[in-house]
Amino acid sequence: MSLPSERAAGIPSEQGAEIGRRIGVGLMYGLWKPRVLGAWKVPVAGPVIFAVNHSHNIDGPMVMGVCPRPVHFLIKKEAFIGPLDPFLTGIGQLKVDRAAADRTAITQALGVLKNGGALGIFPEGTRGEGDFASLRAGLAYFAVRGGAPIVPVAVLGSSERRGRLIKALPPLRSRVDVVFGEPFDAGDGSGRRTRRALDEATERIQKQLTEHLRSARRLTGR
Repeated sequence: MSLPSERAAGIPSEQGAEIGRRIGVGLMYGLWKPRVLGAWKVPVAGPVIFAVNHSHNIDGPMVMGVCPRPVHFLIKKEAFIGPLDPFLTGIGQLKVDRAAADRTAITQALGVLKNGGALGIFPEGTRGEGDFASLRAGLAYFAVRGGAPIVPVAVLGSSERRGRLIKALPPLRSRVDVVFGEPFDAGDGSGRRTRRALDEATERIQKQLTEHLRSARRLTGR
């Protein structure tokens, strides 16, 4: 049960994220053919951060639908428009202002980890090549401050253009691979949270995520 202070901070419930996961299961498996590899590596309990590459709009919903745990994603505030606002909030997703240090989103995200939940982050900040080439320091901050291991996640095939019936979506019933990697700690074990420590953690994270993506492409042939 959520404490009054948690409700006041707007920390989302895991029940809402579980509803989102079930919706995601139906949509993702109904519209495409997800192939999930390495899900057994995901810690069954305790705080965890899923670091997901991001090349298409369905990457977040795809991970929500195939992940063995309900996930609270940090999502840009621009996505919370019209009826999507109460819907995304209701299924436990977090609205973040990427143009500033969003203290509300930071508090909510840390609250998720404190409660032993799963936080989803696109460490590149926005959609791009999906190759983890440009990481922001936010992932390192949450991992070190929240004491949570990072699970790298590679979504491959979502940006496929051939055979699309709907321009904004991958070809219906096409295969999309989701590869979960080994959990790892971002910190150096010292517990330091200085700027230098976070910069060093970001370098370690980038190396791990890039290697996971490389391995996932070899594994899937994509």
